[in-house]
Amino acid sequence: MAKILVVDDMEMMRDSLEATLSRAGHTVHLADGAAQGLELVKRHSLDMIISDLKMPKMDGLAFLTELQNIGSEIPIVMMTAYATIATAVEAIKKGAFDYIQKPFDAEEITLLVQRTLEHRRLLRENEAYRANARDWQRGRRLIGNSPAMQQVLDRVARIAPSSATVLILGESGTGKEMIARAIHAQSPRAHQPLLCVNCAALSSSLLESELFGHEKGAFTGADRLRKGRFELADGGTLLLDEISEMDLALQAKLLRVLQEREFERVGSCLTRQVDVRVIATTNRNLQEMVREGKFREDLFYRLNVVPVFLPRLRERIEDLEPLCEYFLHRCADRNGSEMRILSRSALEVLQEYPWSGNVRELENLMERISILGTAEVITGESIRSVLHLGQIGPAAPAQSGGGIPGDPDDPPVGRADLSSWRADGFASGDDPWSPAALSLEQVERRYIQETLAKYDGHRQKTAQALGIGLRTLGMKIKRWNLEKTSAS
Repeated sequence: MAKILVVDDMEMMRDSLEATLSRAGHTVHLADGAAQGLELVKRHSLDMIISDLKMPKMDGLAFLTELQNIGSEIPIVMMTAYATIATAVEAIKKGAFDYIQKPFDAEEITLLVQRTLEHRRLLRENEAYRANARDWQRGRRLIGNSPAMQQVLDRVARIAPSSATVLILGESGTGKEMIARAIHAQSPRAHQPLLCVNCAALSSSLLESELFGHEKGAFTGADRLRKGRFELADGGTLLLDEISEMDLALQAKLLRVLQEREFERVGSCLTRQVDVRVIATTNRNLQEMVREGKFREDLFYRLNVVPVFLPRLRERIEDLEPLCEYFLHRCADRNGSEMRILSRSALEVLQEYPWSGNVRELENLMERISILGTAEVITGESIRSVLHLGQIGPAAPAQSGGGIPGDPDDPPVGRADLSSWRADGFASGDDPWSPAALSLEQVERRYIQETLAKYDGHRQKTAQALGIGLRTLGMKIKRWNLEKTSAS
């Protein structure tokens, strides 16, 4: 709920507005005049202001001017009597958001407050999207020199100028949302909203309301009108994350919007038209879900206009070094610490790791070692220590061009001695990272199984240690029948 300042020299009006707005769940600050109002603006973080126009000493117009002089961007609504409507219109020309004529009832002011707050939220979102677009245009966020990633970036550059629906496919943690943001930022819609909806995070009924909006009284708890994401993203882009988790009944309604560009709010018969580009993401095989009857075939083809396949991190090992440098630099900036340097032995260790959590896992690891590490140079031994993958043996002898793992003289970005790296559960003498010993999938399965055992089956702690999402961990547990190892 919002923090609202009410400015009026009439105590009865202040008390009445405080009661009405408090019942709606807002926090209300009261001022008996413009001077006190200015002091409260300086002391509190406010979401909107309701001010009378006619006040002694400093009227509403002068109050508005003073707010602008101190750089305030808080939306202000003016209260006016019939005789001063011309003055209220003048206030709007000077920057007020709206006005309301006295006398008014509780429902009128409540609706006006909702509209004002919605306007402020959209302004903030748009500014955030514009800032994000500027970042993308400077090329600061997409990193990848590998052939696989260059192919993705080339496809992004070609499809961004169009309005075609895009389906982004890839494992969890590969950067699907970042690619979606890059497409939006390079498109003609870059200065319009980019809104995101996680289809897995909401129930079917809540997701329908989130997408299409609802009328007041449409269902229990719908105490006010709410615009949906399609309506709010009009002219821009809507990202439907984890589209595979959407209920079949809701898939039919989504199909209509994609085909006809029209929809109805929940509880309304009025058809509304929108111009929205849809980008959907999933880490599941939608074609297989279609065969199983879990996803509509017509919706799949409507979404799969332009597919983008994101490679797994282990398929773009060439990008490990620049990604690590980027994450280490960002950690240093964010934490105000000295930037750490990756040694060649550390890079070798990272190149042998399976990366079940992809780029997200790498980012988490770099932040973890940036915080926990003490030496300026990150060595292979320190990487293994932070990964918690088993016992670390004695340091290997110096090798030509390599240095000793754990020695700060280890050349920054030869090879670490992995013979002592053993996770519990691997047979003695087996190299868990050798393709001849185990496949990457087997390594990943055993790694997750042993990490689960280490944390007594606690899924949240295991996911944090692995650097992957809780939902991703759950899917892998189910896929490999590890339920007995995990706690619900």
